[in-house]
Amino acid sequence: MAELSTKIKLYVNADIDFKSDVILKDEGQGAYIDEWNLDTAQPTQSQLDALETQADDYEFNLGQIAKRKDEYGTAESQMENIIENGLEAEQTRIQSIKDKYPKR
Repeated sequence: MAELSTKIKLYVNADIDFKSDVILKDEGQGAYIDEWNLDTAQPTQSQLDALETQADDYEFNLGQIAKRKDEYGTAESQMENIIENGLEAEQTRIQSIKDKYPKR
């Protein structure tokens, strides 16, 4: 189940400051919108529920991107691989990492 903050980001289609734009609270029964300080109309629960699949995919992809970055290594190590083994070898290595951690 996707985070409420992710659904809100997708609803607004922008980055949100959750300290001033939208204040979320969770008193043990799940997060909810406590304050809405945006010009965009506050979403209904059904509008947020409609974003569940999209938000799940978004969060999944963020995880896959983080795993890819870890395996890519530093820019320096990538350049070293290109210099030692050629660009095609590095492109093949990168593609194998993308295949290992596919996005939705």
